[in-house]
Amino acid sequence: MVKVTKEAALAYHRDGRPGKIEVKPTKPYHTQTDLSLAYSPGVAFPCLEIQAEANDVYKYTDKGNLVAVISNGTAVLGLGDIGAMSGKPVMEGKGLLFKIYGGIDVFDIEVAEKDPEKFCEAVEKIAPTFGGINLEDIKAPECFYIEERLKKTLDIPVMHDDQHGTAIISAAGLLNALEVAGKDISKVKIVVNGAGAAAISCTKLYVALGAKKENIVMLDSKGVITTDREKLTPQKALFATTRTDVHTLEEAMKGADVFLGLSKGNVLSQDMVRSMADKPIVFALANPVPEISYEDAIASRPDVLMSTGRSDYPNQINNVIGFPYIFRGALDVHAKAINEEMKLAAVKAIADLAKQPVPDVVNEVYHVTDLTFGPKYFIPKPVDPRLITEVSAAVAKAAIESGVARTPITDWDNYKQNLLQLLGQETAFTRKLHDTARLHPQKVVFAEGGHATMMKAAVQAKQEGICIPILLGNPDRLNRLAARLKLDLSGVEIIDMRADQEQGRRATFA
Repeated sequence: MVKVTKEAALAYHRDGRPGKIEVKPTKPYHTQTDLSLAYSPGVAFPCLEIQAEANDVYKYTDKGNLVAVISNGTAVLGLGDIGAMSGKPVMEGKGLLFKIYGGIDVFDIEVAEKDPEKFCEAVEKIAPTFGGINLEDIKAPECFYIEERLKKTLDIPVMHDDQHGTAIISAAGLLNALEVAGKDISKVKIVVNGAGAAAISCTKLYVALGAKKENIVMLDSKGVITTDREKLTPQKALFATTRTDVHTLEEAMKGADVFLGLSKGNVLSQDMVRSMADKPIVFALANPVPEISYEDAIASRPDVLMSTGRSDYPNQINNVIGFPYIFRGALDVHAKAINEEMKLAAVKAIADLAKQPVPDVVNEVYHVTDLTFGPKYFIPKPVDPRLITEVSAAVAKAAIESGVARTPITDWDNYKQNLLQLLGQETAFTRKLHDTARLHPQKVVFAEGGHATMMKAAVQAKQEGICIPILLGNPDRLNRLAARLKLDLSGVEIIDMRADQEQGRRATFA
């Protein structure tokens, strides 16, 4: 991983055109006719249509693809309360991620207001501009009130990503880590170190997935949060424990199955990890320095299942795996909200994606060839091109089924194709080639069948129905490789050219 220096970061933001985002027109504007249609007098006609039917705003404007990234700068990254204007580079960065991963337009809005009531009033007044509101870098406990109020007063999706983005991605990771470890979420003991917005939201979602409150111990800067502590916020009180035998992190970690850290670096020792149950799950998500380093955690317990927020280690819990696609799905059905059903749908879609064969483009980015579901890969990589189709579609379906969608989707195959084309992953030409191949699938020989990439290509071709794949190689060897890569060779013909020079030995895995 390349070391980021102050000089390089400042030059990146400063050189050329300052900042990271811009606004571009989407319609012709070169002639007088173009300008007359774009503005006066032509613009009056869509205005009157929207006045007559409010939902036509989605038909005639960019509202359905426009999200506001809004912050007051009170909890910016690890920098704290640095103010609205100082947080603008982060909000621009969030806009960049929305665009490159979800094809979503963003206006970043920095509001110089710390009073929750006045902040909400400001957001409510500008909300008609947008199809969704992404709240960002607002400190707890104010962030809880702000999000809840705006969800009640606005009829567009509102999500505080610092809370729910981390919760959704970590919940998907937790489900898969538990599957790898062979543990039941309803029985595991969970320690949560940190009681801020992200920690509270993560823990709520874990409970929604089946974790038991009585099995959860949460700590803040004062130690274990217990029911007898005075002046607890409602959010902390929700996870206060009645246990009297634990007061410190060290005591809480003994026998624990899961550690979730959203606190500060280097607070979890190797001895604490050693005191956990078999096959412990450690999510050390403090950034940039995790609660325990990946190297120390692995050294302390070979059986540990480890995640951090860093891109240079396996199983990165990164919000970019979620928010662009959650908003994409919500916007595409003109949703009135992002509700619990949509969040849970995103969790399941992300978790399921990690169990599917990994595309070559992902392996190439990370310079590996054998990413398969297991201890070192139970969360999809942020560059996985399938996220936009799988997560967005799952969220959109959940919005429709839960009744918050204004515009239903009926042709899901076409919807997914449009998403791929949106980000340039697929063109009309390549789609035509695929469709033609499916109509008349031909036998295609995949030589060097013992190569992981070749085997993955054959399996994917079979799944997409674009050909009848034939793998060349020793059946026993190929079967072992398929098992290691977790690939299903059903219906794939294997020919061992060396077994019988006259006929070849054929083995079809039915």
